[in-house]
Amino acid sequence: MSTRGTDFLYKWIVANVPETVGADIISVAELSQKLFADAKSAGISSTEIEEDTGSVYEVILDAIVHHDAGIAD
Repeated sequence: MSTRGTDFLYKWIVANVPETVGADIISVAELSQKLFADAKSAGISSTEIEEDTGSVYEVILDAIVHHDAGIAD
């Protein structure tokens, strides 16, 4: 279990998922790639992030969908 990876993921989403982004495949894939590049720069592996959270793609997609629905701010 990696609390560091999970914390990085959720803080990254808050700081990097723009409110105007759509929930299309390309946007989510590009955000996932950027997340992993930023994590690597911070010394955090993709495995460390996905140990606790599962699919980063699904987490980002979920964040976008819930934000669009007004559920999360």
